[in-house]
Amino acid sequence: MTVPLYGLVLAGGASRRMGQDKAALSYDGHPQLIRAFALLALRATRCFVSIRAEQMDDPLRRAWPCIVDTHAAIGPAAGLLAAHAACPHAAWLILACDLPLLDGLTLDALIQARGDDCSAVAFRSEHDGEPEPLCAIWEPEALETLCREVSEGKGSMRRILAGEGTKILPPLTPGALDNINTPADRTRAMASLAGARDGERQEHKCRG
Repeated sequence: MTVPLYGLVLAGGASRRMGQDKAALSYDGHPQLIRAFALLALRATRCFVSIRAEQMDDPLRRAWPCIVDTHAAIGPAAGLLAAHAACPHAAWLILACDLPLLDGLTLDALIQARGDDCSAVAFRSEHDGEPEPLCAIWEPEALETLCREVSEGKGSMRRILAGEGTKILPPLTPGALDNINTPADRTRAMASLAGARDGERQEHKCRG
């Protein structure tokens, strides 16, 4: 495709259920924002972090190129709309900053599925079968639809992705798109990451 692919880490949430900034939480020794940005930077032409205006002075976020929300009270769609306004010629691979179990193979599958015949690429949720909007590729056509919907007081990202123009992929890696929103979620995620590391070490020993 000729449309460039940019990356956007959605880091503008208030993290109310977690009780602390989800972007700053450490997994495998690094803040999740850094881990998410690194995944995108390997795959996108340019990468940015989506933030609210009051987060502009946050040391963790300001270390990266940022795009500030221009809408309020519409959730993660605000970050995507601000990104589209800043670079309307680009497609956006967006990634919520609360997905520490996400792997590179999952992102690669999204990118490989792009085509001129679709306006977006998303995975089908393991939990409810609906499209996953916060780890997806939004082409300019889908972003224009989102703009119109928001201007009409709608703006459901999932509803837009459920339209005919979206290529829906089956889940790839189990649990990769699980949102980590609460302390209990984080405990489970860290246990899963630890188990994966132990499995890798055991495999290495067997090969050795």
